[in-house]
Amino acid sequence: MAEDVSLDNWEQKSKDHTKQYKNFLQRADKNKVLKALPDLHEQAFKKIDCLNCAACCKNYSPRFKTTDIKRISKHLKLRESVFIDTYLNLDSDGDYVVKSSPCPFLGSDNYCSIYEQRPSDCHRFPYTDEDVLLKRPAITLKNATFCPAVYFVLEKLMP
Repeated sequence: MAEDVSLDNWEQKSKDHTKQYKNFLQRADKNKVLKALPDLHEQAFKKIDCLNCAACCKNYSPRFKTTDIKRISKHLKLRESVFIDTYLNLDSDGDYVVKSSPCPFLGSDNYCSIYEQRPSDCHRFPYTDEDVLLKRPAITLKNATFCPAVYFVLEKLMP
């Protein structure tokens, strides 16, 4: 595993390493990676403050599952149908996603106005502490293009 990872010019480095990441994710020792992830996730978020970035909230949408819609609608004191009509669309996979980018709940200060009620996808993102990193390599590779934490963890995992 890599010793230290610099976040200088990380976007370009991540782009340059995409092929290596893909090969690594295909061949990785699952048990070894899963054992390392919690510590690497923690290290990443000691170096990275999401409030300085919020690229995920600015460019992509989480899936809003039924439980998320119920919880957030209640929090916003809206009927579920009104919440859906106001904020969500169905995507090509049949998932509810936000109608616009950036996310309508993202403030100019990069704080989320529904943070405590946010969708489970937001809560779990960027999946650097769970098996999604290996199970869904296409998502991991996409996330590495805009999330410095994914870049950091992948770099640390690389032999």
